[in-house]
Amino acid sequence: MFPIRDHNPSERTPFVTYALIAINVVIFLGQITLPEEELSQFLYTWGFVPGRVMEGYGFETIFTSMFLHSGFMHIAGNMLYLWIFGDNLEDELGHFGFLGFYIASGVAAALAQALPDPYSGIPMVGASGAIAGVLGGYLLLFPKARIDVLFIFIIIFKVFPLPAWIVLGAWFGLQLLNSASQLDAGVAYLAHAGGFVAGFVFILPKWLREGGPAFWRRTHGHPPHPEARYDFVRSGVPTVKRRR
Repeated sequence: MFPIRDHNPSERTPFVTYALIAINVVIFLGQITLPEEELSQFLYTWGFVPGRVMEGYGFETIFTSMFLHSGFMHIAGNMLYLWIFGDNLEDELGHFGFLGFYIASGVAAALAQALPDPYSGIPMVGASGAIAGVLGGYLLLFPKARIDVLFIFIIIFKVFPLPAWIVLGAWFGLQLLNSASQLDAGVAYLAHAGGFVAGFVFILPKWLREGGPAFWRRTHGHPPHPEARYDFVRSGVPTVKRRR
């Protein structure tokens, strides 16, 4: 189950969202040209290593780690989420406001991951923490925005439109569950959860300035512009009946 699009395209061009996606993709394409040993060293050098920062150096890696990814599925998932949810938040915050929000969420996510083990020597890479902040901010501003979710079960493929509070609430709950159960120690679930909470908190002043619950009543929990309508077109391939 994963989101594929929302029903609320932004009113103005989200230049920062596009630029962040482009930068991440270009860096990843550069990464995959490196031999395996050089790639490992590259990720260690520019990834966020809590123990290194605790020793007083490598602070720049809190920022650089947001633009590195460990594999194709890692970057594809992150960029999909940024593509879906980033434009509406950029619409509300403005280009520079959104960029600052994104970076601040990424920093908070890195610190959340480091908190339980500040002297860890394992590098953390990925835009997931910063994008989790985008999800947290989106949830507060647009809880009823419709998100198309692709459900896959063996051979069943089905798209369901669901409100953002269900999609993002389930995502956040999954991060907490996986973090507590430690199903995959190679995934920074605490960074995801920390970034999500940070994004929610960072967007709170904006929500309050807009009137808090009054903002939801004005917008009905959706981005404050017309919703897009998507029609699922039936296949033009003729149906052939089985002969008896």
